[in-house]
Amino acid sequence: MTAATPSVTEETASVYLHAGELFASATACTIATIVGSCVAVCLFDPTRRIGGANHYLLSESFGSAPASARFGNVAIPELVLRALALGSRKGDLSAKIFRGASTTAGLGGGASSLGSKNVQIARRILSAERIPIVAEDIGGERGRKIIFHTAEGHVWVRKL
Repeated sequence: MTAATPSVTEETASVYLHAGELFASATACTIATIVGSCVAVCLFDPTRRIGGANHYLLSESFGSAPASARFGNVAIPELVLRALALGSRKGDLSAKIFRGASTTAGLGGGASSLGSKNVQIARRILSAERIPIVAEDIGGERGRKIIFHTAEGHVWVRKL
């Protein structure tokens, strides 16, 4: 499984996630990303102040495709594992889901389902893991810039 981990900018304790990346931290930092039909899932443990996020492009990997954090069915469980490895307990985690516009809508009708499938896989996996979704901001016609503060669990969202 390949899960790209971005580098942390030490001066500002900030991380920017590209599609296929995820990051979790037990120290305060901000995680930023921009989503269109992609999805970002943010996890937060308020007891231990552990937070993390991912940014995935497609809902599931099929066939011979290598396991990659570009797929929700890989990125979400991997994010949960990283939070647990930092000392979180699954029962203390909560999730927030973000998706922007269906940016590929002009490509033949299936585009709106791409973003929907991305959200559905997040809901399905988080439900199976018994991690409650406490907020979501999805859909519409514009992408979103997300900045997640890992120590507080706060997320700033700006429609683009």
